Amino acid sequence: MAGRVKHRRRGYTRVSAKHQVTLPVEALQRAGIRTGDTLRAEVRGPGEVLLVRDTDPVAQYAGALTGVYAPGELDELRREWD
Repeated sequence: MAGRVKHRRRGYTRVSAKHQVTLPVEALQRAGIRTGDTLRAEVRGPGEVLLVRDTDPVAQYAGALTGVYAPGELDELRREWD
């Protein structure tokens, strides 16, 4: 007996009996989501769930350039903005 062939439309997925979905690779790539990223599910409305990366990339790298500016240099630049 031949196995059933699954016909899937590109960009679509189904919810399994265990409430799991497989996200299309192209969607993940375009969103910049990578293996190991933690996602938060937010309900946006009926039939709509938004997945949001749980880490803030800006917060992740904030302070990474410590020591690049001389002491007081950033304060001088901030005063110029006022």
